[in-house]
Amino acid sequence: MKRTLTITAVAGIAGLVLSGCSAGGGAAEGGSEESASQIIVWVDADRGTVLKDAAAEFTKESGVKVKLVQKDFPKIQEELIAQVPTGKGPDITIAAHDWLGNLVSNGVVQPVELGDSAADYQPVAITAMSYEGKTYGVPYSIENIALVRNTALAQTAPATFDEMVAAGQAAGTEFPFLIPVGPESDPYHLYPFQTSFGAPVFGTNADGSYNPEELSIGNAGGEAYAAWLAEQGAAGTLSVNLTSDIAKEKFNAGASPFFITGPWNVPDMTAAGLSVAIDPIPSAGGQPAQPFVGVQGFVISAKTKNALAATDFLTNYIGSEAVQTALYEIGGRAPALTAAFEAASSDPIIAGFGAVGATAVPMPNIPQMGKVWQFWGVTEAAIITGQGDPTQLWQKMTGEVQTAIG
Repeated sequence: MKRTLTITAVAGIAGLVLSGCSAGGGAAEGGSEESASQIIVWVDADRGTVLKDAAAEFTKESGVKVKLVQKDFPKIQEELIAQVPTGKGPDITIAAHDWLGNLVSNGVVQPVELGDSAADYQPVAITAMSYEGKTYGVPYSIENIALVRNTALAQTAPATFDEMVAAGQAAGTEFPFLIPVGPESDPYHLYPFQTSFGAPVFGTNADGSYNPEELSIGNAGGEAYAAWLAEQGAAGTLSVNLTSDIAKEKFNAGASPFFITGPWNVPDMTAAGLSVAIDPIPSAGGQPAQPFVGVQGFVISAKTKNALAATDFLTNYIGSEAVQTALYEIGGRAPALTAAFEAASSDPIIAGFGAVGATAVPMPNIPQMGKVWQFWGVTEAAIITGQGDPTQLWQKMTGEVQTAIG
């Protein structure tokens, strides 16, 4: 059962350290070999602020010290893979769910038994933090894109892509809608439209996990999506000249009623004086338009010698409603814990993105996904700019991906 924590500053707790050093943890800095009464936790700067309070309470109640080591988030995956096999590294680290396939295949993380408490989290978060039938971490946040609507320019949410374009044209703005594309395209932002044609990158197993042997991107739906990309490029509704920065600038200036983006851009919209609503992304191909969802959580090192203490801190403290709420308040990402999400949903922006995320699909966490990106975006850009037959370009990409993943 999760403990109910009060997240307040607890000063003077012996053994609680927030370190900015960039190297080591675990065996090298105490977790595994130095003392069985200490665990090492890798965090980024913002999450470290919240976990300092949770760690203090954990130390007070359990007697186990917690050393928080601040890390640059983009470097954590590489450092974890390098250090854990040598007996170094942390006992617990913050991680993105789509790292899991790589982390598991390198043998640096271990499963976490959530038991009945798995039902306390949003299902998409548990699915994302699972790999080959096992859960490898406690999720704390969910993030995805949605349709952001300027309510002064569009009163209602469009049900389909064509309705969105029509409403945008009726508004008389410079752009009917905005979506980042850029010179090498942006498959992440365009993916909801691709899924609406029934063309996910990979097929899924019965439990919702991705099947790397089923490359679905090249199916008939993928070819229909490719044809649609060519049509939109010719019509000018999709443009490689529209980068993320330009799209954001144009939307904040009132140049379009619709912008497909994530919650990270909402603060600047508010600062620009816009009133916005968050809606589902409209379908272009007739099936639901499902964006990728990204989940962040905490995982346990495969080499920790403090597994019991690490699991206790992870499941009962990081997994508590108070900590998940505090992590949301400092990071702005919707909480993965259902109770914390429901409390945060009094904010209509969080509620809107969360509703879209609940029916979204996790970014594939299988290692094969890393072989897809290099071919995917440039092919979309080539189709949008009319550099060849869309079906032939799409199937060429599919073959290249298949060869790359073996």
